[in-house]
Amino acid sequence: MENLREELKHKIIEVLNLEDVNPADIENDAPLFGGGLGLDSIDALELIVLLDKQYGIKLSDPKKGKEIFESIDTMATFIENNRTK
Repeated sequence: MENLREELKHKIIEVLNLEDVNPADIENDAPLFGGGLGLDSIDALELIVLLDKQYGIKLSDPKKGKEIFESIDTMATFIENNRTK
């Protein structure tokens, strides 16, 4: 699971072009939206595409995205439980 967390940090930085952020800057339980990384709704769409392309996970209910993308920990747990790739 720790490898998945690190992988997610790298992929989020790459996909969202967060040039001034290092993986070490992202805490596993820090919020990704709002006070944490400060991501917005456009970033959420990019994360949905990331889940689909990298892990074969299609979000059938976009409202669940808020729960899933709460932190690196919540994303990693969701991927572990739903991954098809």
